[in-house]
Amino acid sequence: MPRYDYHIFICENSRDKADPRGCCADKGSRNIRAVLKQRLKELGCHRRVRANAAGCLDACAHGPSIVIYPQGVWYGGVCEEDVEEIVQRHILRGEIVERLLMPGQEFFTENKEE
Repeated sequence: MPRYDYHIFICENSRDKADPRGCCADKGSRNIRAVLKQRLKELGCHRRVRANAAGCLDACAHGPSIVIYPQGVWYGGVCEEDVEEIVQRHILRGEIVERLLMPGQEFFTENKEE
């Protein structure tokens, strides 16, 4: 039996300011994780959902980057305002937040009608 229903990794990698890819830390990922952890605690989900800081997820161009397991769903361009939707839809209802999917994640929505 898994220890958590969901394990959320939020990239908090920091790169040199000159790197053209940028980094998730400079795009607000630390605050996103703090808001996410607080919201999970408020909803009583913090014992079954783990939100961890992650090193580089190698998706800086799409950051801030979040990956949620066990499904392996990758969200990109996430901001603090997206946290509530991710919690309500993905964590509480098991729905994919399509508008936040990173390129290449379309397979999560291709066969949803079947």
